[in-house]
Amino acid sequence: MVSLRQRPGRPPRILALAGVLLVGLLGVAALGAGGAAADDRDLCSPPGPAAASAAPTNLASGQQNPSADRFTTAATEPLDKIDISKLGLLTPGKLSVGTLSDAPPSICVNSKGVFTGFDNELLEAIGAKLGLQVEFTGTEFAGLLAQVANGRFDIGSSSITTTDARRQLVDFTNGYDFGYFSLVVPDGSAIHGFPDLHRGNRIGVVQGTVQDEYVVNELHLDPVKFPDYNTAYANLKSGQIDAWVAPSQQAIGAIKPGDPTSIVQNTFSVNNFTAWAVRKGHQPLTDALNAGLDAVIADGTYAKLYENWVPRELPPGWKPGSKAVAPPQLPDFAKIAAEHAGDKTGSAAAQPKSTLRQLKDTFFDWSLYRKAFPDLIKTGLPNTLILALVSGLLGTVLGMLLAVAGISRTRWLRWPARVYTDIFRGLPAVVIILLIGLGVGPVVKGVTGNNPYWLGAVALGLLASAYIGEIFRSGIQSVEAGQLEAARAIGFGYRQAMTLVVIPQGVRRVLPALMNQFIALIKDSSLIYFLGLLASQRELFAVGRDLNAQTGNLSPLVAAGLVYLLLTVPLTHLVNYIDKRMRDGRPGGNDPADPVEQAVITEGRGA
Repeated sequence: MVSLRQRPGRPPRILALAGVLLVGLLGVAALGAGGAAADDRDLCSPPGPAAASAAPTNLASGQQNPSADRFTTAATEPLDKIDISKLGLLTPGKLSVGTLSDAPPSICVNSKGVFTGFDNELLEAIGAKLGLQVEFTGTEFAGLLAQVANGRFDIGSSSITTTDARRQLVDFTNGYDFGYFSLVVPDGSAIHGFPDLHRGNRIGVVQGTVQDEYVVNELHLDPVKFPDYNTAYANLKSGQIDAWVAPSQQAIGAIKPGDPTSIVQNTFSVNNFTAWAVRKGHQPLTDALNAGLDAVIADGTYAKLYENWVPRELPPGWKPGSKAVAPPQLPDFAKIAAEHAGDKTGSAAAQPKSTLRQLKDTFFDWSLYRKAFPDLIKTGLPNTLILALVSGLLGTVLGMLLAVAGISRTRWLRWPARVYTDIFRGLPAVVIILLIGLGVGPVVKGVTGNNPYWLGAVALGLLASAYIGEIFRSGIQSVEAGQLEAARAIGFGYRQAMTLVVIPQGVRRVLPALMNQFIALIKDSSLIYFLGLLASQRELFAVGRDLNAQTGNLSPLVAAGLVYLLLTVPLTHLVNYIDKRMRDGRPGGNDPADPVEQAVITEGRGA
């Protein structure tokens, strides 16, 4: 018996590359966790009374609506008459709340990974009054009202400005805040107010917001629509848009000292206050929230939260809660704002930033990289890997079945496989995720606990299976027909020949394409956020975006991109190494064969 000596191959470069990247990221994470050098900025924290602002004096003409409020209730039920067992909650004793994570100080995720902000803390105070636990789930504003309407959430909390159009889809509580929104332009712009906007201007808004509706329906202009406030403001600073129409608090919070932008005008309507959204016809819950709101206004909780989070004058003719409750006792914000006006003006005027400085501060703030990596590695990375692996496994199994069905001799297998592939390859990934998560979700909520995390993974797997099926099919059909004929000639049946001879060769040929698809799944996992996730379920991009919202800086998103590179670049090189190994039959494809091995090979060939 001949003993073969294992010839060690050269260690693949991919291991060294992965090791360098991993050590670098862990080192940065350790520095960030230490906290000494990390930036401690957090826009998702209460600014306090020192940040007080007076009511805007530059309101657009005709926007102060003197008509009576048509929607606020005259009074509310006493708290002791509210029966929480009859509120029709998705989970008894718990308010399921859909909210955002990127609009401080109203709604956001803070540096501890907790959903907070004025809107959400006020809702928690109301929940305490009602004896209910409050659970927040992050989602996108564009789909929030639809998710409330179809029962994904009990409540939508997102500084939602009420409009007649939105009232056709959901019900609203009484107002807890008011709906100023601001026109922000670069310094030196020829735009000085809403009347100056025209069709030649690129006007930024966040898609689906009341600002979007205002620009389209009131100004009759075509805005540039963005997914979140920070992206819109970054485009304004970089000159990609001419103006930004935003909620006043988001606009004030976004503009930092030295930014070459300013608010030139505001607008407000008494009838379009800010409220929480509730499923249409869900009157017991709406009444309970209204009663809780009046209670926290009456006992001073509202005033304390308002003073701490959003210290600004209430507009004339408006107050929170029902018409029966007394207005909250608030400090004289106009006086406080006047006392601090000199400090703010001097700070804002100091050291205007150059274009290069703005670029560096926006994308390459090293202190924010150190701050981002711990959360990215602790929360984002595990969730991204879980979603990618689960969806990749499901997609591979289904894809192989689709490939076999697609080349079947039976048309009743070929046609369904073809239709499935065409549909799932033709639809955008977001549409498939929403169809599965929001369409199937309510049907199986008894199994999922109304948590769409795993439904999102299933949606990605179904999407991937259509592509993987075509990859497998092309690989199988690329195998020479002689392989099948040879297998049949030595006595294999058709199924055996395909399973043992043709399919293994086809799979080997498409390994690089399969790995490319898995890399795409890693990146597509960021779309699961549309379904709504708990803070602990956020993947890499969601963690980076939340840190972006906390700091108003895009550096955390670049940090998230680096972690994506940590995953994808080694995988690309690994599959190339495996492919070369399988083709050459040895670790070092061009190395001369060992003499003993060469002798065995020669003997095996009958030489």
